[in-house]
Amino acid sequence: MTGDDRSLRNSEVRPLWRGRALAVLGIVLVAFSLRSAVASLSPVVDHVARDFPMPSAVVGLIGTAPPVCFALFGLLTPLMERRLGLERVAVIALGAVTVGLVARGLAVDSSTLLIATALVFAGVGMANILMPPLVKKYFPDRLGLMMTLYTTVMAFSTFLPPLVAVPAADAAGWRVSLAMWAVFALAGTIPWIVMLLRSRTEAAASAAPSAASGDPVAAGSDHLSFEDAAALSTGPIVTAPSSSRVFSRLVRIPLAWTLAGVFGTSASMAYTAFAWLPTILVEHAGTTPQQAGLLLSLFAFTGLPASLIVPVLIVRFRATTALYVIGALGAVVGLLGLLLVPAASIVWLWVLLYGLAGLLFPLALVLISIRAREPETAVALSGFVQSTGYVLAAVFPFLLGVLHTTTGGWQVPLIVLTALLVASIPAGVYAGRHITVEAAWERRHGRIW
Repeated sequence: MTGDDRSLRNSEVRPLWRGRALAVLGIVLVAFSLRSAVASLSPVVDHVARDFPMPSAVVGLIGTAPPVCFALFGLLTPLMERRLGLERVAVIALGAVTVGLVARGLAVDSSTLLIATALVFAGVGMANILMPPLVKKYFPDRLGLMMTLYTTVMAFSTFLPPLVAVPAADAAGWRVSLAMWAVFALAGTIPWIVMLLRSRTEAAASAAPSAASGDPVAAGSDHLSFEDAAALSTGPIVTAPSSSRVFSRLVRIPLAWTLAGVFGTSASMAYTAFAWLPTILVEHAGTTPQQAGLLLSLFAFTGLPASLIVPVLIVRFRATTALYVIGALGAVVGLLGLLLVPAASIVWLWVLLYGLAGLLFPLALVLISIRAREPETAVALSGFVQSTGYVLAAVFPFLLGVLHTTTGGWQVPLIVLTALLVASIPAGVYAGRHITVEAAWERRHGRIW
Protein backbone atom coordinates (compact mmCIF):
# COMPACT_ATOMS: atom_id res chain seq x y z
CA MET A 1 0.00 0.00 0.00
CA THR A 2 1.37 3.40 -0.97
CA GLY A 3 1.58 6.43 1.26
CA ASP A 4 -1.27 8.04 -0.70
CA ASP A 5 -3.41 4.96 -0.12
CA ARG A 6 -2.71 5.07 3.61
CA SER A 7 -3.56 8.73 3.88
CA LEU A 8 -6.77 8.21 1.91
CA ARG A 9 -7.74 5.28 4.08
CA ASN A 10 -7.00 7.17 7.29
CA SER A 11 -9.02 10.15 6.09
CA GLU A 12 -12.04 7.89 5.60
CA VAL A 13 -11.95 6.48 9.13
CA ARG A 14 -14.76 7.86 11.26
CA PRO A 15 -16.09 7.05 14.74
CA LEU A 16 -17.67 3.62 14.84
CA TRP A 17 -21.06 4.80 16.11
CA ARG A 18 -21.42 7.97 14.02
CA GLY A 19 -24.47 7.42 11.84
CA ARG A 20 -24.05 3.66 12.15
CA ALA A 21 -25.31 2.73 15.60
CA LEU A 22 -28.20 0.72 14.16
CA ALA A 23 -25.83 -1.16 11.85
CA VAL A 24 -23.54 -2.05 14.79
CA LEU A 25 -26.50 -3.28 16.82
CA GLY A 26 -27.93 -5.20 13.88
CA ILE A 27 -24.64 -6.94 13.11
CA VAL A 28 -24.09 -7.90 16.77
CA LEU A 29 -27.59 -9.39 17.09
CA VAL A 30 -27.29 -11.27 13.79
CA ALA A 31 -23.90 -12.67 14.82
CA PHE A 32 -25.34 -13.81 18.16
CA SER A 33 -28.25 -15.56 16.45
CA LEU A 34 -25.97 -17.38 13.98
CA ARG A 35 -24.54 -19.76 16.59
CA SER A 36 -26.94 -19.78 19.54
CA ALA A 37 -29.35 -21.90 17.50
CA VAL A 38 -26.64 -24.48 16.77
CA ALA A 39 -25.61 -25.09 20.38
CA SER A 40 -28.93 -24.90 22.24
CA LEU A 41 -30.60 -28.21 21.31
CA SER A 42 -28.22 -31.09 21.97
CA PRO A 43 -27.80 -30.40 25.75
CA VAL A 44 -31.58 -30.88 26.26
CA VAL A 45 -32.18 -33.89 23.98
CA ASP A 46 -32.71 -36.03 27.10
CA HIS A 47 -35.41 -33.64 28.29
CA VAL A 48 -37.10 -33.72 24.88
CA ALA A 49 -36.97 -37.53 24.83
CA ARG A 50 -39.14 -37.65 27.96
CA ASP A 51 -42.04 -36.21 25.92
CA PHE A 52 -41.57 -38.08 22.63
CA PRO A 53 -39.01 -40.51 21.14
CA MET A 54 -35.81 -39.07 19.67
CA PRO A 55 -34.28 -41.79 17.43
CA SER A 56 -30.54 -41.57 16.83
CA ALA A 57 -31.18 -41.17 13.09
CA VAL A 58 -33.29 -38.04 13.73
CA VAL A 59 -30.68 -36.54 16.06
CA GLY A 60 -28.11 -37.25 13.36
CA LEU A 61 -30.27 -35.50 10.75
CA ILE A 62 -30.64 -32.51 13.07
CA GLY A 63 -26.85 -32.40 13.34
CA THR A 64 -26.64 -32.62 9.54
CA ALA A 65 -29.08 -29.74 9.00
CA PRO A 66 -26.58 -26.87 9.57
CA PRO A 67 -23.99 -27.82 6.93
CA VAL A 68 -26.68 -28.86 4.42
CA CYS A 69 -28.51 -25.55 4.82
CA PHE A 70 -25.26 -23.58 4.76
CA ALA A 71 -24.26 -25.22 1.47
CA LEU A 72 -27.73 -24.85 -0.11
CA PHE A 73 -28.40 -21.27 0.95
CA GLY A 74 -24.82 -20.31 0.15
CA LEU A 75 -25.95 -20.77 -3.46
CA LEU A 76 -29.47 -19.29 -3.16
CA THR A 77 -28.79 -16.23 -1.00
CA PRO A 78 -26.76 -14.25 -3.59
CA LEU A 79 -29.68 -14.60 -6.01
CA MET A 80 -32.10 -13.30 -3.38
CA GLU A 81 -29.74 -10.46 -2.46
CA ARG A 82 -29.47 -9.23 -6.05
CA ARG A 83 -33.28 -9.08 -6.27
CA LEU A 84 -34.14 -7.76 -2.79
CA GLY A 85 -31.00 -6.15 -1.34
CA LEU A 86 -28.86 -7.01 1.68
CA GLU A 87 -31.08 -5.51 4.37
CA ARG A 88 -34.34 -7.09 3.18
CA VAL A 89 -32.78 -10.53 2.95
CA ALA A 90 -31.29 -10.01 6.44
CA VAL A 91 -34.82 -9.39 7.78
CA ILE A 92 -36.09 -12.50 5.97
CA ALA A 93 -33.23 -14.59 7.37
CA LEU A 94 -33.77 -13.44 10.95
CA GLY A 95 -37.52 -13.90 10.55
CA ALA A 96 -36.95 -17.52 9.51
CA VAL A 97 -34.66 -18.06 12.53
CA THR A 98 -37.26 -16.52 14.86
CA VAL A 99 -40.14 -18.62 13.54
CA GLY A 100 -38.02 -21.77 13.51
CA LEU A 101 -36.84 -21.33 17.10
CA VAL A 102 -40.38 -20.78 18.34
CA ALA A 103 -41.53 -23.80 16.32
CA ARG A 104 -38.84 -25.94 17.95
CA GLY A 105 -40.30 -25.05 21.32
CA LEU A 106 -43.76 -26.09 20.08
CA ALA A 107 -42.66 -29.36 18.45
CA VAL A 108 -44.96 -32.33 19.09
CA ASP A 109 -42.70 -35.09 17.77
CA SER A 110 -39.23 -35.66 16.33
CA SER A 111 -40.40 -34.90 12.77
CA THR A 112 -41.77 -31.45 13.61
CA LEU A 113 -38.62 -30.74 15.63
CA LEU A 114 -36.52 -31.67 12.58
CA ILE A 115 -38.61 -29.45 10.26
CA ALA A 116 -38.38 -26.51 12.68
CA THR A 117 -34.63 -27.00 12.95
CA ALA A 118 -34.31 -27.00 9.15
CA LEU A 119 -36.16 -23.66 9.05
CA VAL A 120 -33.81 -22.24 11.70
CA PHE A 121 -30.73 -23.21 9.73
CA ALA A 122 -32.19 -21.99 6.46
CA GLY A 123 -32.23 -18.56 8.08
CA VAL A 124 -28.79 -19.04 9.59
CA GLY A 125 -27.45 -20.17 6.21
CA MET A 126 -28.73 -16.96 4.59
CA ALA A 127 -27.32 -14.79 7.38
CA ASN A 128 -23.93 -16.50 7.12
CA ILE A 129 -23.63 -15.25 3.54
CA LEU A 130 -24.99 -11.77 4.29
CA MET A 131 -22.83 -10.84 7.26
CA PRO A 132 -19.47 -10.14 5.57
CA PRO A 133 -21.01 -7.99 2.79
CA LEU A 134 -23.07 -6.08 5.37
CA VAL A 135 -19.91 -5.36 7.35
CA LYS A 136 -18.12 -4.27 4.21
CA LYS A 137 -21.01 -2.02 3.15
CA TYR A 138 -21.43 -0.16 6.44
CA PHE A 139 -17.89 -0.32 7.88
CA PRO A 140 -15.30 -0.18 5.06
CA ASP A 141 -13.15 2.03 7.29
CA ARG A 142 -13.46 -0.31 10.32
CA LEU A 143 -13.38 -3.66 8.59
CA GLY A 144 -10.87 -5.40 10.86
CA LEU A 145 -12.54 -4.14 14.05
CA MET A 146 -16.05 -5.14 12.96
CA MET A 147 -14.93 -8.55 11.70
CA THR A 148 -13.27 -9.17 15.05
CA LEU A 149 -16.43 -8.06 16.87
CA TYR A 150 -18.56 -10.25 14.61
CA THR A 151 -16.47 -13.41 15.10
CA THR A 152 -16.09 -12.79 18.84
CA VAL A 153 -19.86 -12.45 19.32
CA MET A 154 -20.36 -15.67 17.33
CA ALA A 155 -17.84 -17.49 19.51
CA PHE A 156 -19.53 -16.15 22.67
CA SER A 157 -22.96 -17.24 21.45
CA THR A 158 -21.59 -20.72 20.77
CA PHE A 159 -20.51 -21.49 24.33
CA LEU A 160 -23.27 -19.56 26.17
CA PRO A 161 -26.31 -21.71 25.23
CA PRO A 162 -24.88 -25.01 26.56
CA LEU A 163 -24.22 -23.25 29.87
CA VAL A 164 -27.83 -22.22 30.39
CA ALA A 165 -29.83 -24.75 28.31
CA VAL A 166 -30.11 -27.48 30.94
CA PRO A 167 -30.75 -25.15 33.93
CA ALA A 168 -33.43 -23.37 31.88
CA ALA A 169 -34.98 -26.70 30.89
CA ASP A 170 -34.97 -27.86 34.52
CA ALA A 171 -36.56 -24.63 35.70
CA ALA A 172 -39.07 -23.86 32.92
CA GLY A 173 -39.12 -26.88 30.61
CA TRP A 174 -37.24 -27.76 27.43
CA ARG A 175 -39.73 -25.85 25.26
CA VAL A 176 -38.80 -22.56 26.93
CA SER A 177 -35.12 -23.51 26.82
CA LEU A 178 -35.28 -23.95 23.03
CA ALA A 179 -37.63 -21.07 22.16
CA MET A 180 -36.11 -18.33 24.32
CA TRP A 181 -33.26 -17.72 21.84
CA ALA A 182 -35.87 -16.41 19.37
CA VAL A 183 -35.89 -13.16 21.36
CA PHE A 184 -32.42 -12.25 20.05
CA ALA A 185 -33.27 -13.13 16.45
CA LEU A 186 -36.49 -11.10 16.62
CA ALA A 187 -34.62 -8.17 18.16
CA GLY A 188 -32.08 -8.45 15.35
CA THR A 189 -34.73 -7.65 12.74
CA ILE A 190 -35.54 -4.26 14.31
CA PRO A 191 -32.38 -2.32 13.32
CA TRP A 192 -32.58 -3.52 9.70
CA ILE A 193 -36.31 -2.71 9.45
CA VAL A 194 -35.68 0.78 10.84
CA MET A 195 -32.82 1.33 8.37
CA LEU A 196 -35.02 0.16 5.49
CA LEU A 197 -37.80 2.55 6.50
CA ARG A 198 -35.29 5.37 6.96
CA SER A 199 -33.71 4.74 3.57
CA ARG A 200 -37.13 5.00 1.90
CA THR A 201 -37.83 8.42 3.43
CA GLU A 202 -34.33 9.67 2.60
CA ALA A 203 -34.11 8.20 -0.90
CA ALA A 204 -35.66 11.14 -2.77
CA ALA A 205 -33.60 13.76 -0.91
CA SER A 206 -30.30 11.93 -1.32
CA ALA A 207 -30.71 10.73 -4.91
CA ALA A 208 -29.20 13.80 -6.55
CA PRO A 209 -26.18 14.21 -4.20
CA SER A 210 -25.46 10.48 -4.41
CA ALA A 211 -25.43 10.58 -8.17
CA ALA A 212 -23.04 13.51 -8.16
CA SER A 213 -20.56 12.40 -5.52
CA GLY A 214 -20.84 8.60 -5.52
CA ASP A 215 -21.36 6.34 -2.56
CA PRO A 216 -18.60 6.96 0.01
CA VAL A 217 -19.18 3.61 1.62
CA ALA A 218 -18.76 1.78 -1.65
CA ALA A 219 -15.74 3.90 -2.50
CA GLY A 220 -14.00 3.00 0.74
CA SER A 221 -14.56 -0.69 0.20
CA ASP A 222 -11.72 -0.96 -2.28
CA HIS A 223 -9.12 -0.62 0.47
CA LEU A 224 -9.42 -4.09 2.00
CA SER A 225 -5.97 -5.41 2.80
CA PHE A 226 -5.57 -9.17 2.72
CA GLU A 227 -2.74 -8.78 5.22
CA ASP A 228 -5.17 -7.64 7.91
CA ALA A 229 -5.30 -10.53 10.35
CA ALA A 230 -8.75 -9.62 11.63
CA ALA A 231 -10.16 -9.54 8.12
CA LEU A 232 -8.42 -12.80 7.25
CA SER A 233 -10.13 -14.48 10.18
CA THR A 234 -13.46 -14.44 8.34
CA GLY A 235 -12.20 -15.44 4.91
CA PRO A 236 -12.86 -13.58 1.65
CA ILE A 237 -15.84 -11.20 1.59
CA VAL A 238 -18.16 -12.28 -1.21
CA THR A 239 -19.74 -9.25 -2.91
CA ALA A 240 -20.07 -10.49 -6.49
CA PRO A 241 -20.52 -13.83 -8.26
CA SER A 242 -17.23 -15.46 -9.15
CA SER A 243 -16.12 -16.37 -12.67
CA SER A 244 -17.11 -19.85 -13.87
CA ARG A 245 -13.72 -20.06 -15.61
CA VAL A 246 -11.92 -19.59 -12.29
CA PHE A 247 -14.18 -22.11 -10.56
CA SER A 248 -13.64 -24.73 -13.28
CA ARG A 249 -9.88 -24.40 -12.89
CA LEU A 250 -10.03 -24.82 -9.12
CA VAL A 251 -11.53 -28.32 -9.36
CA ARG A 252 -8.35 -29.43 -11.15
CA ILE A 253 -5.94 -28.07 -8.55
CA PRO A 254 -4.95 -30.45 -5.69
CA LEU A 255 -4.35 -27.50 -3.35
CA ALA A 256 -8.02 -26.48 -3.65
CA TRP A 257 -9.13 -30.01 -2.70
CA THR A 258 -6.79 -30.13 0.30
CA LEU A 259 -8.21 -26.80 1.47
CA ALA A 260 -11.70 -28.28 1.11
CA GLY A 261 -10.55 -31.27 3.19
CA VAL A 262 -9.21 -28.97 5.91
CA PHE A 263 -12.43 -26.96 6.01
CA GLY A 264 -14.60 -30.09 5.87
CA THR A 265 -12.70 -31.68 8.75
CA SER A 266 -13.06 -28.58 10.92
CA ALA A 267 -16.79 -28.32 10.20
CA SER A 268 -17.28 -32.06 10.79
CA MET A 269 -15.65 -31.84 14.21
CA ALA A 270 -17.85 -28.89 15.20
CA TYR A 271 -21.21 -30.20 14.02
CA THR A 272 -20.72 -33.74 15.28
CA ALA A 273 -19.81 -32.28 18.67
CA PHE A 274 -22.88 -30.03 18.77
CA ALA A 275 -25.10 -32.92 17.67
CA TRP A 276 -23.69 -35.75 19.77
CA LEU A 277 -21.13 -34.72 22.40
CA PRO A 278 -23.61 -34.27 25.30
CA THR A 279 -25.20 -37.65 24.52
CA ILE A 280 -21.78 -39.32 24.31
CA LEU A 281 -20.77 -37.82 27.63
CA VAL A 282 -23.97 -38.97 29.35
CA GLU A 283 -24.14 -42.47 27.87
CA HIS A 284 -20.43 -43.29 27.49
CA ALA A 285 -18.70 -41.25 30.20
CA GLY A 286 -21.44 -41.27 32.84
CA THR A 287 -21.86 -37.52 33.30
CA THR A 288 -25.17 -35.87 34.17
CA PRO A 289 -27.01 -33.88 31.46
CA GLN A 290 -26.10 -30.62 33.22
CA GLN A 291 -22.42 -31.60 33.35
CA ALA A 292 -22.60 -32.58 29.67
CA GLY A 293 -23.97 -29.12 28.82
CA LEU A 294 -21.14 -27.45 30.72
CA LEU A 295 -18.59 -29.64 28.94
CA LEU A 296 -20.08 -28.80 25.53
CA SER A 297 -19.69 -25.15 26.51
CA LEU A 298 -16.03 -25.87 27.36
CA PHE A 299 -15.59 -27.43 23.92
CA ALA A 300 -17.17 -24.39 22.26
CA PHE A 301 -15.18 -21.92 24.38
CA THR A 302 -11.93 -22.94 22.69
CA GLY A 303 -13.20 -21.28 19.52
CA LEU A 304 -13.11 -17.82 21.13
CA PRO A 305 -9.35 -17.48 21.69
CA ALA A 306 -8.68 -19.48 18.52
CA SER A 307 -10.61 -17.00 16.36
CA LEU A 308 -8.49 -14.15 17.75
CA ILE A 309 -5.06 -15.80 17.98
CA VAL A 310 -4.84 -18.02 14.89
CA PRO A 311 -4.98 -15.24 12.25
CA VAL A 312 -2.28 -13.28 14.07
CA LEU A 313 0.02 -16.31 14.35
CA ILE A 314 -0.37 -17.05 10.66
CA VAL A 315 0.17 -13.48 9.49
CA ARG A 316 3.21 -12.93 11.72
CA PHE A 317 4.84 -16.37 11.81
CA ARG A 318 3.26 -18.36 8.94
CA ALA A 319 2.51 -21.09 11.45
CA THR A 320 -0.13 -22.80 9.32
CA THR A 321 1.25 -26.36 9.38
CA ALA A 322 2.17 -26.27 13.07
CA LEU A 323 -1.27 -24.98 14.05
CA TYR A 324 -3.05 -27.64 12.03
CA VAL A 325 -0.97 -30.47 13.46
CA ILE A 326 -1.43 -29.16 17.02
CA GLY A 327 -5.19 -28.84 16.56
CA ALA A 328 -5.64 -32.22 14.87
CA LEU A 329 -3.36 -34.22 17.20
CA GLY A 330 -4.80 -32.53 20.28
CA ALA A 331 -8.30 -33.50 19.16
CA VAL A 332 -7.09 -37.05 18.43
CA VAL A 333 -5.74 -37.37 21.97
CA GLY A 334 -9.03 -36.04 23.35
CA LEU A 335 -11.11 -38.53 21.34
CA LEU A 336 -8.84 -41.42 22.30
CA GLY A 337 -9.18 -40.38 25.93
CA LEU A 338 -12.98 -40.43 25.62
CA LEU A 339 -12.74 -43.83 23.95
CA LEU A 340 -10.29 -45.53 26.31
CA VAL A 341 -10.60 -43.69 29.65
CA PRO A 342 -14.17 -42.30 29.80
CA ALA A 343 -14.03 -41.56 33.53
CA ALA A 344 -16.28 -38.73 34.68
CA SER A 345 -13.51 -37.35 36.87
CA ILE A 346 -11.15 -36.72 33.95
CA VAL A 347 -13.54 -36.30 31.05
CA TRP A 348 -13.12 -32.50 31.16
CA LEU A 349 -9.52 -32.94 30.04
CA TRP A 350 -10.54 -35.05 27.04
CA VAL A 351 -13.19 -32.50 26.04
CA LEU A 352 -10.67 -29.66 26.36
CA LEU A 353 -8.20 -31.51 24.14
CA TYR A 354 -10.94 -32.37 21.66
CA GLY A 355 -11.77 -28.66 21.68
CA LEU A 356 -8.36 -27.96 20.13
CA ALA A 357 -10.12 -28.88 16.89
CA GLY A 358 -11.45 -25.32 17.23
CA LEU A 359 -8.10 -24.15 15.87
CA LEU A 360 -8.94 -25.67 12.50
CA PHE A 361 -11.92 -23.46 11.57
CA PRO A 362 -10.24 -20.01 11.72
CA LEU A 363 -7.15 -21.64 10.21
CA ALA A 364 -9.21 -22.87 7.25
CA LEU A 365 -10.71 -19.41 6.69
CA VAL A 366 -7.32 -17.74 6.76
CA LEU A 367 -5.92 -20.33 4.34
CA ILE A 368 -8.72 -19.57 1.87
CA SER A 369 -7.62 -15.92 1.88
CA ILE A 370 -3.87 -16.36 1.69
CA ARG A 371 -3.89 -19.21 -0.84
CA ALA A 372 -5.43 -16.93 -3.48
CA ARG A 373 -3.49 -14.19 -5.24
CA GLU A 374 -6.45 -12.27 -6.69
CA PRO A 375 -9.70 -11.24 -4.94
CA GLU A 376 -11.79 -12.90 -7.68
CA THR A 377 -9.94 -16.17 -7.13
CA ALA A 378 -10.40 -15.85 -3.36
CA VAL A 379 -14.17 -15.56 -3.81
CA ALA A 380 -14.30 -18.60 -6.12
CA LEU A 381 -11.99 -20.56 -3.81
CA SER A 382 -14.16 -19.69 -0.82
CA GLY A 383 -17.27 -20.93 -2.61
CA PHE A 384 -15.61 -24.16 -3.72
CA VAL A 385 -13.98 -24.94 -0.38
CA GLN A 386 -17.02 -24.18 1.75
CA SER A 387 -19.53 -25.97 -0.51
CA THR A 388 -17.35 -29.07 -0.72
CA GLY A 389 -16.42 -28.94 2.95
CA TYR A 390 -20.03 -28.64 4.11
CA VAL A 391 -20.93 -31.72 2.07
CA LEU A 392 -18.36 -33.65 4.12
CA ALA A 393 -19.61 -32.06 7.33
CA ALA A 394 -23.19 -33.04 6.46
CA VAL A 395 -22.26 -36.72 6.32
CA PHE A 396 -20.70 -37.24 9.73
CA PRO A 397 -23.45 -36.30 12.24
CA PHE A 398 -25.87 -38.63 10.45
CA LEU A 399 -23.20 -41.32 10.00
CA LEU A 400 -22.38 -41.30 13.70
CA GLY A 401 -26.06 -41.71 14.54
CA VAL A 402 -26.35 -44.70 12.21
CA LEU A 403 -23.18 -46.27 13.63
CA HIS A 404 -24.43 -45.77 17.18
CA THR A 405 -27.76 -47.42 16.35
CA THR A 406 -26.04 -50.29 14.54
CA THR A 407 -23.36 -51.03 17.14
CA GLY A 408 -25.26 -50.03 20.27
CA GLY A 409 -22.35 -48.00 21.63
CA TRP A 410 -20.10 -45.01 20.99
CA GLN A 411 -16.78 -46.81 20.47
CA VAL A 412 -17.07 -47.14 16.68
CA PRO A 413 -18.29 -43.53 16.12
CA LEU A 414 -15.36 -42.23 18.19
CA ILE A 415 -12.93 -44.36 16.18
CA VAL A 416 -14.37 -42.98 12.92
CA LEU A 417 -13.96 -39.38 14.11
CA THR A 418 -10.39 -40.11 15.18
CA ALA A 419 -9.64 -41.68 11.78
CA LEU A 420 -10.99 -38.59 10.00
CA LEU A 421 -8.65 -36.32 11.97
CA VAL A 422 -5.62 -38.53 11.34
CA ALA A 423 -6.44 -38.79 7.63
CA SER A 424 -6.76 -34.99 7.38
CA ILE A 425 -3.24 -34.26 8.66
CA PRO A 426 -1.53 -34.77 5.26
CA ALA A 427 -4.08 -32.39 3.72
CA GLY A 428 -3.34 -29.83 6.45
CA VAL A 429 0.40 -30.12 5.83
CA TYR A 430 -0.07 -29.79 2.06
CA ALA A 431 -2.36 -26.78 2.46
CA GLY A 432 0.29 -25.17 4.67
CA ARG A 433 2.76 -24.87 1.79
CA HIS A 434 3.43 -21.23 0.83
CA ILE A 435 1.88 -21.27 -2.63
CA THR A 436 -1.29 -19.83 -4.13
CA VAL A 437 -3.77 -21.74 -6.26
CA GLU A 438 -2.86 -19.47 -9.19
CA ALA A 439 0.82 -20.38 -8.85
CA ALA A 440 -0.08 -24.06 -8.51
CA TRP A 441 -2.09 -23.82 -11.74
CA GLU A 442 0.77 -22.08 -13.55
CA ARG A 443 3.28 -24.74 -12.44
CA ARG A 444 0.96 -27.54 -13.52
CA HIS A 445 -0.08 -26.10 -16.89
CA GLY A 446 2.95 -23.97 -17.81
CA ARG A 447 0.99 -20.81 -18.63
CA ILE A 448 -0.17 -17.65 -16.89
CA TRP A 449 -3.34 -17.89 -14.78
